[in-house]
Amino acid sequence: MRPSETVLALAAQSVVARSRIGAAIVETPCLRSRMERPKGTGLFLKCENFQGTGSFKLRGAMAKLTSLAADRRVVTASSGNHGIACSHAAQTTGHDLTVVLPEGVAKSKRARIESYGTRTLLHPGDAGLAERHARALAETEGYIYVSPYNDETVMQGQGTISLELLEQVREIDNVFVSMGGGGLISGVGAVLKAFSPETKVIGVSAENSAALAASIEAGRVVETEHLDTLADGCAGGLDDDALTLPLATEVIDRVLHCSERQIAEALFQLAWTDNMIVEGAAALALAGYLSDEAAFAGQTNVVLLCGANFDRQRIQPILARGA
Repeated sequence: MRPSETVLALAAQSVVARSRIGAAIVETPCLRSRMERPKGTGLFLKCENFQGTGSFKLRGAMAKLTSLAADRRVVTASSGNHGIACSHAAQTTGHDLTVVLPEGVAKSKRARIESYGTRTLLHPGDAGLAERHARALAETEGYIYVSPYNDETVMQGQGTISLELLEQVREIDNVFVSMGGGGLISGVGAVLKAFSPETKVIGVSAENSAALAASIEAGRVVETEHLDTLADGCAGGLDDDALTLPLATEVIDRVLHCSERQIAEALFQLAWTDNMIVEGAAALALAGYLSDEAAFAGQTNVVLLCGANFDRQRIQPILARGA
């Protein structure tokens, strides 16, 4: 089926975004995995864990900020990869950036964001309330709000991953992508459907926080229970007006659900076989491949490792099994 005009337009703008942000991001390698696999099966790792700031989020942040006039004030809310990426991008573009943080944010995360010269505001309550406050600042004080996923320009930046990937590996059968708010898989999937429609996009969802998967199944944004997950970078719900829901629904060919045990096993395999320590959200994509490995035998498979900003205390017990 021919991709929709929306998907084709997003892919085309990813090409434009690549030329705009190319000097500020790393063209990350796509490495052949050392894991044992059936004969004739290719398994590659697209290593966004080597991206500047340690996460794919830098692509979307750079795409968004380079699309804005330098005199515009920008606000966002995130104590994780998105906040770090926006801070790095703003240091490059010269934008005045404010990041709203929940008052209980870890001191180390706040310090990392502020190390870029970013102004931070502490807001009472949890991360959801901090985001709400950031949106209110955008509406009342003239800031531009930068969503971590619900923004076409951000998704265009994430789509640049696929442009690199299609130059690095020939005739890709399947690409495995972790599912959070949907910005990553929508951007990556749109480019693949536009330029390599035979490639299947496999979304991988953490069972403990599966808002996008549930919303795709329901055909609308639905509320889901969010439990603690190793793939914390993928945790959380969707905006009611999420642009990613129709895009993800169109570009995803199959959704796989993984347990915490499966994510932990993937973290272990990446560390002790491929010598890479990544965050849980990155291991989630590999967990999807491993969950039904026989179905992908004899094919060329790419697992997108989305980042490496892991919590050492959570990772250490998992890796210690191999000591």
